[in-house]
Amino acid sequence: MLFGFLLVFLGLALPGTQGKTLPRCDLVKILRQHGFEGFVGKTVADWICLVQHESSYNTKAFNDNGSSRDYGIFQINSKYWCDDGKTRGSKNACHISCSKFQDDNIEDDIKCAKKIAQEAKGLSPWYGWKNHCKGKKLSSYVKGC
Repeated sequence: MLFGFLLVFLGLALPGTQGKTLPRCDLVKILRQHGFEGFVGKTVADWICLVQHESSYNTKAFNDNGSSRDYGIFQINSKYWCDDGKTRGSKNACHISCSKFQDDNIEDDIKCAKKIAQEAKGLSPWYGWKNHCKGKKLSSYVKGC
């Protein structure tokens, strides 16, 4: 009993240490509410496919590319979009700490991802989308949602 209490207490006391895997349909709903359908000519299915292949829906996802790193559910890169204190010459175009992309609040992730897509006029900055989603039928990514 005490052990169970300690596990619950630690889970509450250490928020964000594990990351959250968002259910696909929950993310579909969030993206629709934030105007992703038709944004930069892409569908919510494009974005869901991107997220699946970039982070597997994990808000704490991290990838070390050597000279830069990718953070969060959209795998936002530290060379151009955020400051991680490690990437030399970071542009930090979203004016935010990269660590903010690894918490369970994805509002700031959404804002920066839309900025990236707006500047690129599409989703080409994301290799997960280019390699797995571009030009493919993606309706299954939003089916049932």
